[in-house]
Amino acid sequence: MVVCCWFNYYTVFVELCDTLGDTDTKIELLHPLGEDSPIIEGFLKCNPAGGIHHICLEVSDIHKAVDSLKGKVRALNPEPKIGAHGKPVVFLHPKDCDGVLVELEQE
Repeated sequence: MVVCCWFNYYTVFVELCDTLGDTDTKIELLHPLGEDSPIIEGFLKCNPAGGIHHICLEVSDIHKAVDSLKGKVRALNPEPKIGAHGKPVVFLHPKDCDGVLVELEQE
């Protein structure tokens, strides 16, 4: 488990391992740090009981992945930003992904 403080909320990464000990799945848990946290403003006000905020998919080349989606799926941030793992990320518009916020993360 990895804990870090990021953008006015705690982030806890729980790594799930297979029977060989290989980590291939992570669950990221978020907890707001005060009322001005973007998690409260953007998600918990609409979902007071909590829930799934987004899913993240690792891609080998984030620029190629974003280019392949042009005209089909809108990116909320077309230029990658550095995410919680210190890697480039792009978020895809939930309205284009059946209501799910999707994050693409560079491997």
